[in-house]
Amino acid sequence: MSELTTRTPQVIAAEIRSIDTQTREIVLRSAIEIGKRLNEAKTLVPHGEWGAWLEANVHYSQSTANNFMRIAEEYGSNFQAIENLSYTKALALLGVPAEEREQFVQEHDVEKMSARELQQTIKEKKQLEKELKKLQEAAEKERKEREALEKRVAQLQDELLDADINGNDAEVQRLQKELEETQEKVKQLEAELNAKPLDVPAVVEKIPEEVERELAELRKRAALPGNAATVKFRLQFDQLVAGFRDLLGTLNEIQATDAETYEKYRGAVRGLIGKMAENL
Repeated sequence: MSELTTRTPQVIAAEIRSIDTQTREIVLRSAIEIGKRLNEAKTLVPHGEWGAWLEANVHYSQSTANNFMRIAEEYGSNFQAIENLSYTKALALLGVPAEEREQFVQEHDVEKMSARELQQTIKEKKQLEKELKKLQEAAEKERKEREALEKRVAQLQDELLDADINGNDAEVQRLQKELEETQEKVKQLEAELNAKPLDVPAVVEKIPEEVERELAELRKRAALPGNAATVKFRLQFDQLVAGFRDLLGTLNEIQATDAETYEKYRGAVRGLIGKMAENL
């Protein structure tokens, strides 16, 4: 039986795949070796003459040379990471940070993707990361603004209590007005946070797990200011401060008419405050 009659389409396909694999490996290894030599040459060529040297000696553009040099730098000591990829795919993967590259390849089954699909996936990944960074920056800015307002509210409440105890009515009125304005700003910020969605556009079919965790944390932060317990606490705290001011005023009235009863009631108040402090 002749060689011609024993050859089948399946055999031919296998040979093609074998040649294709060998060719890809040769191209990649050659790119790495060229890149190594370009890196070496660049250290020897006088400053400012690199472009002219490339054109005169190897006929590469600076862009092409840079690609070879980066391939050599990134994969020269780790060829196994790209041995099953084409040169174009290996070049595209340079768009993924080195520390994320291995996981990216596993999650996206890069070997089965076309070069164009890989380039698009990496582009979408970068877009998603850009959107996430904007969300992180916005959340951090709003967090700092909220903390500053809440700190000022607490400060005003302390100053208001001191002014009330000292009987400074004008200062009490001024502080009360500023406190109300600051509390209103806090409410407005909370309303804005609650009304603002924290969803990143679905630019990829599957959002990476680490990105999902980041988004979950951002949603959690945004939800904190507006939760029912926080609002309830603020109302109760304001009521407690107002009640304490009223209590001090009543004690002053009692002191003016009945010193013995005043001392008794003042002791009761101190005892209550002590018990309250023990529970905190």
